[in-house]
Amino acid sequence: MASLPNSKAVTYEEWLRMPEVHDAIEEVVNGEIRIVPAAKTKHAVIVARAFRALDGQLDASRVIVLTGSFGLIIRQSPLTSRVPDLAVCELATLNEPDGYIHTAPQLLVEVLSPANSRREREEKLADYASLGVPEVWVISPEARTVEVLYLEDGFLHSTQILARGVLTPRLFPAVSIDIAHIWPD
Repeated sequence: MASLPNSKAVTYEEWLRMPEVHDAIEEVVNGEIRIVPAAKTKHAVIVARAFRALDGQLDASRVIVLTGSFGLIIRQSPLTSRVPDLAVCELATLNEPDGYIHTAPQLLVEVLSPANSRREREEKLADYASLGVPEVWVISPEARTVEVLYLEDGFLHSTQILARGVLTPRLFPAVSIDIAHIWPD
């Protein structure tokens, strides 16, 4: 993940005034703008399949499933904005005053890339926990596993790592996703 040269941390207000970057994915971590490389095909296929599985089973009048390029504001000072691979948000609680989401989604999905360091993963999970995201699925294409984490006592704790079987989001118990159907091959 590349960082833009910056003599000081960007503030929330400065960031809002910046022109949108159309050919890159941009996260801000503690005021530092980071350019995230585009997803490889395997990563994109997993996200697309997870999206289809979730979106097809959720009530679109109550819930929206988002992928790709949307900003999730973790905190305004120091500014931290993440771009999760997939988010399930209840429309009744969705708060997006400036075009960015400021409320915790009910479920986040992150697909690991070989470029992700353990430290980056832990920072991202800590940010999601601080926002109050109740459930995160971390998908590892290389290991072909899905780690399910639940928010408890302010931290996201791993509850299980699955190589096969069915995923059911805690807050959407009528939804089920066969893990075998998310893999690109």
